[in-house]
Amino acid sequence: MSKAQIFLLLVLLTAFPPLATDMYLPAIPMLQQCWGQPLMVINFTLIAFFFSYCLFLLIYGPLSDRFGRRPPLLGGIALFVGASLLCGLADNVTVLILARILQAAGAAAATALSMAITKDIYTNNERTRILAWIGVIMPLAPAVAPIMGGWILLWLSWRWIFILQAGIGVIAWIGVYRMGETNTDRVQAGALQTALIYLELFRNRRYIAYAVLVSLVVLPHFAFIAGSADIYINHFGVSAQHFGYFFAINAIAFMSGSLLCTRLLKRIRAGTVMTLGFVGLLSGGILMLLRLFPGPWSLALPMAVVTFSIGLSRPPSNNLVLEQADKYAGSASSLLIFIFFTLGACSMWFISLAWADKVQVIGLLAAGGGAVMLLAWGLLARSDTLKKTP
Repeated sequence: MSKAQIFLLLVLLTAFPPLATDMYLPAIPMLQQCWGQPLMVINFTLIAFFFSYCLFLLIYGPLSDRFGRRPPLLGGIALFVGASLLCGLADNVTVLILARILQAAGAAAATALSMAITKDIYTNNERTRILAWIGVIMPLAPAVAPIMGGWILLWLSWRWIFILQAGIGVIAWIGVYRMGETNTDRVQAGALQTALIYLELFRNRRYIAYAVLVSLVVLPHFAFIAGSADIYINHFGVSAQHFGYFFAINAIAFMSGSLLCTRLLKRIRAGTVMTLGFVGLLSGGILMLLRLFPGPWSLALPMAVVTFSIGLSRPPSNNLVLEQADKYAGSASSLLIFIFFTLGACSMWFISLAWADKVQVIGLLAAGGGAVMLLAWGLLARSDTLKKTP
């Protein structure tokens, strides 16, 4: 496969998490009524997905460092396809949660190894631009997915959402099967050595500090993902179909932020782009807390500012973290995404609690996260500058 074809495949692989979650979001209020379960229980189909996803991220990275990228990818995507079909057959929430755990175990291979592949085949500057362009195209998945889910609910059953996900998985499997192996510098590491690799990464203070710092953006983002259907449909009275359009606003905002990132990186330093993104996150949170807009727009417009800022800052942030690890690209990529989605899963659990005003909670997470990121980023950047000064 050419680099252009591999790029398109990477976009599809990176889109697995939003495809596996956002397409299903419009069905959450329906499943609450259908199975007579509270939001907290139904949202465990999201929370359990991401905890399983995070666990398996740590497994696929070292496997790919030792055996190459293709074998774990092929196995993981095959598991995703089978588990998606099991989700479509679920007749109660317990079965759906278990099937979603398996689905996440397969989806983790796609995300963890897609970022490792970018380090295999692209140079540093080229990789930053590639990650930014992936950030431009990839939000089409969360933009289109809930709209598709809403219309599937109108014409068919929620079960067809997972059948469609299985079909997308089959396309990705064929693409990986045709792709050549990209890992030419394999590491011969057993289970104990793998644990030592992660221990070495945890001892890398700069890597861990930057990984935690840039992952704080998930707090408002994942709280919005888990709470948006309940807020828009149950609180504001928006239909399942119109919910998809409101949700798409944020995906388009993310894509716009990533597109602007590709332009700005040609003119200004990556660190400056990150700073602008963190300021935007803080501003969006404050805007949400002020409640300047009526009805569902009080969430949609400020959240668009938040997701735009995430799209702006995420590509250089990811690259900055990976640059702190000189080797073990698969493990470093897996640990970064593990931290990212673990914080995201905790945020999903947090917003699922019985809050009287979920919009205010999301606003506090955005404003607080933005303020902490700006402060920590300033301190870390200053520390790195002082170390480089003779």
